[in-house]
Amino acid sequence: MTNAAPAGIDDIVLSERDFLRIAAIIKADAGIALTREKKALVFSRLAKRVRILRLPSFSAYCDLLEASADQDERRTLLSALTTNVTYFFREPHHFEDLREKVLPELARKAAAGGRVRIWSAGCSTGQEPYCLALTALSAAPELARADFKILATDIDPEVLAIAERGVYEKTLLSKVSEHDQSAYFHEIDDLHAEIKPDVRKLISFRRLNLISHWPVKGPFDVIMCRNVVIYFDQDTQEMIWRRFAQVMDADSRLYVGHSERISGPARAAFKPAGITIYTKASGLTFN
Repeated sequence: MTNAAPAGIDDIVLSERDFLRIAAIIKADAGIALTREKKALVFSRLAKRVRILRLPSFSAYCDLLEASADQDERRTLLSALTTNVTYFFREPHHFEDLREKVLPELARKAAAGGRVRIWSAGCSTGQEPYCLALTALSAAPELARADFKILATDIDPEVLAIAERGVYEKTLLSKVSEHDQSAYFHEIDDLHAEIKPDVRKLISFRRLNLISHWPVKGPFDVIMCRNVVIYFDQDTQEMIWRRFAQVMDADSRLYVGHSERISGPARAAFKPAGITIYTKASGLTFN
């Protein structure tokens, strides 16, 4: 690493070549497709990092990223360039559908000795998997005593650490009902509350890259992957849909983000069940 005096942020320039180098790295590592329209965003999020590292230029930063020994900095790059906008009960119609149309059957399945598995793929700071748990426990409390587990995964270890801790500012709980706040949260102080252990034990948090090997077999009864594949190109999206289909049972539920749609050949493996809600079509699989 250079010992030269660092440039100020105003003196740092992100060239087209260096932008393309960064875009290639984040595409290879996470599948994220950075178009040229994102160049200003890349600059705004990384210029400070270049200065903190006392590097003279974005070119030197790219050299650091491309050095095979510095995987830590590539993880820092990932955290800087991924957007973790989430909140409790985002897109509430998904949780209404889960409560009213999916959980009754899953509760019957569990009561008969079956296993119930839900996957939050792209769980960010944890609000989504906790909402899945709260919805399940409030609709079918007996699931807490059954073979019921939620897998929560994300590529970013920093947000996973927040999710595992399960501590949130009370101002973030505005969409959580008073009943659920009382039943499933413990007050830490005037400003913070944490998820109770009985809820947390239902969830396993794991780091997982959706474009790499999946150490999961399924089958999953529900997969929630919302506002994630929108950052991938069309071919990568198609691959993700196919892989979801492979780990789902027939009639399992898939919830996607408000601006996402299943398209391409993978579309044949799913049936629409509502706005941004799909079920796995019976008898259709991918090899």
